[in-house]
Amino acid sequence: MRNIFVTGMGIITSLGIGKDRTLQALQQKKSSIGAMKYLQTTHNNFPVGEVQLSTDEMGDFLNVPDGTYTRTALLGRIALKEALQESEINEKRPKRLALISGTTVGGMDKSEIFYNDFLSGDKHTEYIETHDCGATTDLISKEYQGKFDVITTISTACSSAANAVILGANLIKTGRVDAAIVGGSECLSKFHLNGFKTLMILDSEHNKPFDRNRNGLNLGEGAAFIVIESEESVNERNVNPICKLSGYANTCDAFHQTATSPNGEGAFLAMEKAIQESGLKKSDIDYINAHGTGTDNNDLTEGIAIMRVFGDKIPPVSSIKSFTGHTTSAAGSVESVISILALKHNFIPVNLNFTEQIEELSFKPATEMIPNKDLKHVITNSFGFGGNDSSCIFSQIDLS
Repeated sequence: MRNIFVTGMGIITSLGIGKDRTLQALQQKKSSIGAMKYLQTTHNNFPVGEVQLSTDEMGDFLNVPDGTYTRTALLGRIALKEALQESEINEKRPKRLALISGTTVGGMDKSEIFYNDFLSGDKHTEYIETHDCGATTDLISKEYQGKFDVITTISTACSSAANAVILGANLIKTGRVDAAIVGGSECLSKFHLNGFKTLMILDSEHNKPFDRNRNGLNLGEGAAFIVIESEESVNERNVNPICKLSGYANTCDAFHQTATSPNGEGAFLAMEKAIQESGLKKSDIDYINAHGTGTDNNDLTEGIAIMRVFGDKIPPVSSIKSFTGHTTSAAGSVESVISILALKHNFIPVNLNFTEQIEELSFKPATEMIPNKDLKHVITNSFGFGGNDSSCIFSQIDLS
């Protein structure tokens, strides 16, 4: 089993641009969910976690041509830039490098606006080419042409970015590449919002993960990437790793198109297999960053799965979606970065808006900041439609 280390991270969400802003908001317990500002829809009564920059402002921030980039691509480029800087890849390139990005919305923010134009003539047809998921990854990587030996895209709904982490790790373990930049990007769109509204799982107030009176989720947007690489690559490049990716697993219970099985089978297997691969004991896990969407189905079944895995010794659990909203395809990497920040700075993020325990569960989420918590191993869950469930474990580096 080859060791895989994290050497860089980048993130942008409604909490702000970058790791420092993200960490500050988490430690100050400041949610960024609020009224819509940029998404133009009649359903603007739903609170969201919206990045507080217009698409044009993001383009100016990155100095890219006006109107040529989709919002998802711009978010991804901002996160990618920070991850590259921290990992020093621009100065010390690994021998073989992959970029793997997860998204589902892709370029819908543009193509849904101009759909009728596509049907009636040649106006705005350039946005047809930016609609699909793969085009988004190409736009994210455009500034860095020639840097990547492998570029690919994963679209497995809300487990997309976590599965990008897993694919990148497998490419490293099999010797296909020496390092991989893995994660995902997702912007808000009308199609996106209306889809979740049709499922009747949007909360018209701030979401309440793991609360008995939860009413659904708040959508969010954002992007995050982490740089993972082999121990050999870390040594050759002479860079300092942040932590270790010590275990991961992807499962699929295929119980229902959108719901998870009543006993949380897929979630249970994802956590079980991730722990098995890591070589850790269940008692070694110090914190669970839960998927925790705030829906009736997810929070109950994920809670049951956690109880099945950990029995009566459940580590602290929290969902950060009460801070950022559900960033859907980007959630796996957004929450990986947040889990690593918790690991690095020894604190457990709180589960906001909790008041009453779910009666079927034996535990409550963490509602008080736990500072100076000696964290060595954290597990983060990302569960997608169709029962596509993934868990990743990040660990402090043992220097003994």
